[in-house]
Amino acid sequence: MAIRIIVKEPDEVLHKKAKEITKITPNVQKLLTDMAETMYDADGVGLAAPQVGILKRAIVVDVGDEHGLIELINPEIVASSGEQFGSEGCLSIPALNGEVRRAMEVTVKGLDRDGNEITITGRELLARALQHEIDHLNGVLFTDIAERVYDRRLDEEGE
Repeated sequence: MAIRIIVKEPDEVLHKKAKEITKITPNVQKLLTDMAETMYDADGVGLAAPQVGILKRAIVVDVGDEHGLIELINPEIVASSGEQFGSEGCLSIPALNGEVRRAMEVTVKGLDRDGNEITITGRELLARALQHEIDHLNGVLFTDIAERVYDRRLDEEGE
C-alpha cells in the first residue's frame, strides 16, 4: 500500500480518455488499494486512476454511507434519473469549486477487484461522486461542465 501523488490541473493526463482494463492483475488490485489510501489521506470522497497518472478505467468512492468503500473497474452508468444541482470540488483542482448539474440517482455497472460484475445504485452525494469519477475516466473535469466556477478559498475567507 502506498499513497500516490495526485495529479493536478493542467496536467494533460486529466484530459485524456482512460483505457479499459482487460485483465485484472495484482498490479490492478494494488492500484485500487493505493487509490483508496490516497483518497482517504487527502480527505476525498472519490478518486479516479487518471488522477494518480494512470490512464486506466478504475475508480474508488467512499461518501461515508452504508456502501463503504466502492472499488469499480470499467464502470459505466447504465441508468440515471432525476436532477440535482450543487457544489463540487476535486482533489486535482484543489482551489476551485463549481455548481454542477447531475442526475439525482444513477445505477453503475462494473467489476470488483476480483473481476466479479457488480451493480451499485446511488442517490444524492453517492450519485454525484460516481458521475464525477466516471467523468474523469472520459477526460472530463467538473470545471468543463459547471455552470459556475469559483475560488473556494475566497468563499471561505468571506464567511
